[in-house]
Amino acid sequence: MPRGGARVVSGPPPDPGSLKQTKLAEKGGWTTLPAEGRQGVTPDWPLVSPAERELELWERLWAMPQAVMWEAMGQHDEVAMYVRCFVEAERIDGRIDIKKLVRQYADSLGLSTQGMLRNRWKVARAAEADQAAAAGAAPASRRRSARDRLKVVPGGEGA
Repeated sequence: MPRGGARVVSGPPPDPGSLKQTKLAEKGGWTTLPAEGRQGVTPDWPLVSPAERELELWERLWAMPQAVMWEAMGQHDEVAMYVRCFVEAERIDGRIDIKKLVRQYADSLGLSTQGMLRNRWKVARAAEADQAAAAGAAPASRRRSARDRLKVVPGGEGA
């Protein structure tokens, strides 16, 4: 068993709004996924003997924004295994270990909030994309700092 040091899932997930993550994003640390999802034809099912429910879920997943990254990384088999496990886990008599595996797959594929943060993926907001295109990619508004939130209290000196 490894000792000490950081692990992939140790500590809190990264916060895309933090100063450190903002600087990383400027260097290309975060990937913005298209809000409209992946466009194009759904890939062929890579495993043997798909059930009808598996094909329905497969079709739905490949239209999601995360599918852009799965395609880029060639994760067709991993997504298919997630689908197969998910279909088994949703059964009433589904095994607990399969349900845990589904959660782990969801995290690694970026299907959960935790998984999106750990993969450093964020989905572009459709409204922001439309506004940026209309305004010629105008800069986003600055986040309020702690100093901006302070109020001056009249008569505060010596009161």
